[in-house]
Amino acid sequence: MTADRPPLRAVIADDQALVRTGFKMILAADGIEVTAEAADGAAAVAAVRDTRPDIVLMDIRMPEMDGIEATRRILGSESTRETRVIILTTYDLDHYVYDALTAGASGFLLKDVTPEHLVAALRLVQSGDALLAPTITRRLIERFARHDAPQTIAPHRDLSILTPRELEVLRLLATGLSNAELAAQLFLSPTTIKSHVGRILSKLDLRDRVQAVVFAYETGLIAPGRGAADVSPRPI
Repeated sequence: MTADRPPLRAVIADDQALVRTGFKMILAADGIEVTAEAADGAAAVAAVRDTRPDIVLMDIRMPEMDGIEATRRILGSESTRETRVIILTTYDLDHYVYDALTAGASGFLLKDVTPEHLVAALRLVQSGDALLAPTITRRLIERFARHDAPQTIAPHRDLSILTPRELEVLRLLATGLSNAELAAQLFLSPTTIKSHVGRILSKLDLRDRVQAVVFAYETGLIAPGRGAADVSPRPI
């Protein structure tokens, strides 16, 4: 935390009290304020509405209302849509995680995450980035994205609004490449890549890189099993 930046504020939603207590201790030790705890999705939605945290650590499987529906309600409300949600799960390749990402979650963490990685994840999301673990996220989306199913992210958005270069960047971004890797692949500066990514998210009205990856698969821009090496950059 710096002198000119307010402390990060978080809500922890998990039906296991021990998990909530452990995470709260980890966050408190790093100066992150836990504004509320919740044992189910409905309580999480109410806690976010009441305390307006920056981030929610959201268990995916809870009684009464699960983390997917809670995420959908939080991010679908005008008053709380700026809150970021990180999903907590026991299994990385879980179709519930995919559903949570399409609902707007900024990424996911396994519950056995180390304290250092937990804090780093919250800081990353606070900075406006998405928690995108390239290999796991791409495997997850490849496994569960169904091109014959109704699109759940931005079905009305037209890819034709992107320039050829932005379309190229989106294809490569969908394979899980970082900005530095995108820059190397396309022979551009990291600053230029960052600008391209920002314009892509703005034009398609997507929250972050995770949403862009899901969008690319659901629109068929990139097919399951197609890696970065298969998406060759073109002179533009």
